Amino acid sequence: MNVVTDNWIEIGQLEDIPRQGARRVEIGDMKLAVFRTAEDQVFALEDRCPHKAGPLSQGIIHDGCVTCPLHNWVISLSDGTAQGADKGQVATFDLRMDSGHILLNMSALL
Repeated sequence: MNVVTDNWIEIGQLEDIPRQGARRVEIGDMKLAVFRTAEDQVFALEDRCPHKAGPLSQGIIHDGCVTCPLHNWVISLSDGTAQGADKGQVATFDLRMDSGHILLNMSALL
């Protein structure tokens, strides 16, 4: 069950996501990919590569980026932009941690 506090909603716990892994979270019609780096930082992006809509939640996390599993586009976890010669961007969403719980700012989804 998701708990809502002000504009923040709990979407899981840090331990639910393996280091350098991701989980897909669905809130209404929005599909998010929530990533955990090796340093336990968490990021949320729309789970849709800007190239061919590949599922970023199934990609490989490395160096602050995720590589799309379909065509190897590399997307920055911090701002959702395609890296290198590729052009495009996906939506990012604010997260915060509270005692191991991952909270998503719902303001961007309203």
